[in-house]
Amino acid sequence: MAARPRTVGELAASGYVPRPVKQELRDNLIARLRRGEPLFPGIIGYEETVIPQIENALLSGQDIVFLGERGQAKTRMARLLVGLLDEAVPALAGCEINDDPAAPICGACRARLAAEGDRTPIVWLARDRRYGEKLATPDITIADLIGEVDPIKVAEGRYLADELTIHYGLLPRTNRGIFALNELPDLAERIQVGLLNIMEERDVQIRGYKVRLPLDLFVVASANPEDYTNRGRIITPLKDRFGSQIRTHYPRRPGDEIAIMEAEHTRFATDGLRVACPDYMREVVAELTHLARRSSEISQRSGVSVRVSICNYENLLSSALKRAIRTGERDVAPRVSDLGAIVASTSGKIELETLGDASEEKVLGKLVQKAVLTVFSRRFAAGELDAVVAAFQDGLRVEVSDTMASAEYARQVAAVPALATAAGKLGAGDPASAAAAVEFVLEGLHLSRKLNKDAEGGRLRYRS
Repeated sequence: MAARPRTVGELAASGYVPRPVKQELRDNLIARLRRGEPLFPGIIGYEETVIPQIENALLSGQDIVFLGERGQAKTRMARLLVGLLDEAVPALAGCEINDDPAAPICGACRARLAAEGDRTPIVWLARDRRYGEKLATPDITIADLIGEVDPIKVAEGRYLADELTIHYGLLPRTNRGIFALNELPDLAERIQVGLLNIMEERDVQIRGYKVRLPLDLFVVASANPEDYTNRGRIITPLKDRFGSQIRTHYPRRPGDEIAIMEAEHTRFATDGLRVACPDYMREVVAELTHLARRSSEISQRSGVSVRVSICNYENLLSSALKRAIRTGERDVAPRVSDLGAIVASTSGKIELETLGDASEEKVLGKLVQKAVLTVFSRRFAAGELDAVVAAFQDGLRVEVSDTMASAEYARQVAAVPALATAAGKLGAGDPASAAAAVEFVLEGLHLSRKLNKDAEGGRLRYRS
């Protein structure tokens, strides 16, 4: 590969043609679309809704505001947009705001270029250095986002009105790149005005002085829909400046939720243990989250994040892993009795609609039962397990526990062929998965009001 130019003269001789950042994003998106490559690898469930709108906005050169509740990949998509930037672009060496060698906008770089000419050195900025991000909070100042007069530079003899006295903030330092502002409504209105000036007027007012600063930026903001539309905390001109307002959403299909859980959960080496989560237990975790998003007892204004599903899945696997370690088993499979582990990973991530007698734990317990019953009803038709119920009517009793070894399940159900058949339908191929299948069948029959369940000495007993 040929060496990159190192001076302004070498860059001009190479034929390099600079592009505005929005043109750069547009051109690279077009190239990706022609190759049939996805815009956001790893983002699941937005293929037919959100992503086409983002593509349209990029092709139109429009700044974007993502509206959505927490846990809808808004920030992640903003960060993934960096992949549409060029691998590297030239900038004047030592410039705080990544000035284009062909058209510098800061006074210091213009003076330097006039003095040094073609000998002025340049550097190459990697795409990851061209991304800036800030979480909006009420205490953010103009100095944080745009800049402030540097008293040291004033003490050196410069006038306050001199552009060279400015210490630049985050926005100018992200010049020729992508800037993401999370939770836009939390930004004070006077700071929103400063942001508007940067986006629309291309000037900055600092300490009463107006500085022309034509930044080249692609701005992405995120907001909760309630904050953005109902509280009136966004100044109208700033709303109008964002070309596309894109509504994100939670996964609409349990299958998408499961795919996200599998892709995002934290993985560790298992020291020889074989961890395999049955499909129906994944469905229970995903179904629980979907039920929570429809529950009248849970506040839907703040949403129920996908992180709830991910963390619940992690705790479910951890509970099963802990049991296998203690019992000395090599195969690990989560059971219904492990669902108690998800209380810790759900509490704090949901907000109850009212503060009555219902606690988070009680509300969650009802949702877990409903999720198990819903998945059970998908797996077994009415009357399909009548032979199992008949065995209990003949006096069969089965004990289960989240600490019980898998071999003990096998011993209890060895004499019940119907239960073994049901477990086989669920894909049970080893003692751990067989134990998980037995618990799922028994709990499903209990929730269907075909079996009774008693708690005794830390164990649960199913009976007729």
